[in-house]
Amino acid sequence: MTEPLALVVYEKLLPGSQLTNRLQDMGYRVQTLSDPARLAEAATQMRPLVVLVDLEWSQTDVMPAIGNLRQNPATAHIPVIAFSGPGNQEQQKAAAAGVTLLASESAVLSQLPTLLQQALQVE
Repeated sequence: MTEPLALVVYEKLLPGSQLTNRLQDMGYRVQTLSDPARLAEAATQMRPLVVLVDLEWSQTDVMPAIGNLRQNPATAHIPVIAFSGPGNQEQQKAAAAGVTLLASESAVLSQLPTLLQQALQVE
């Protein structure tokens, strides 16, 4: 059976690399993306089971990329788990952009199996 694909979009090495390693330990194939503007295009081509996005970027606003993913009929169904450090003010914008679940950096690492299960539930 083919391993499910997770697409991880991040700029900061930590927690991005930790999250990548954790997903691989859980049996996921992981593809990383360092340019949020390519998110919808990459998701269309790669067809991931889930997308994980770091909300904190030094030079880029990641919200339009999440919005483009949601507006594309080929990718609108893909669950998006977004994460950020403490005190980040982007949670409301992320919810408006269409994020499935929001978590802190520490929670996304420590609670990853539970978050994935919640995000992947079919309603």
